[in-house]
Amino acid sequence: MARRLDFYDDPQAPAPNSLVPSVNVIVTNDAGEILMIRRSDNDNWAVPGGAIDLGESLPQAAIRETLEETGITCEITGLVGTYTDPRHVILYTSNGEARQEFSIVLTARPVAGEPTPSDESKEVRWVSRDEIDSLTSDRSMRLRIGHFLESLDDATGPHIG
Repeated sequence: MARRLDFYDDPQAPAPNSLVPSVNVIVTNDAGEILMIRRSDNDNWAVPGGAIDLGESLPQAAIRETLEETGITCEITGLVGTYTDPRHVILYTSNGEARQEFSIVLTARPVAGEPTPSDESKEVRWVSRDEIDSLTSDRSMRLRIGHFLESLDDATGPHIG
């Protein structure tokens, strides 16, 4: 099976050979829970997201990726931040792509659907704020979710990095 391997500030990381604008979406329900997936390619928990396709806007990509990975249709509500750290390299073993991080993280609310796994997600569910730390996630995903939670607590603006 194809795998996704994340490297951060690792001298063993492959040299990046691509840069692909991507989006992640932090969807929250009325109970304040976050919609999360357990990824099929690395078994880590993450918020939905993926590459922005040609001819597609950032919000269109966010809505499409969320629906494809979770079964939930969402409405975009805001911006968490941009994440472009060149020390974060993502290796896709299926084709040898070594991608430098480039992700814009948006917030959203659900408008329809039920959590449903896909080819990209082994499990999809609403996760309480208290439960997030107990889930296995990549460092970059924890950072993004942490910035979102901080913004709820102290009204900070978007994170640029």
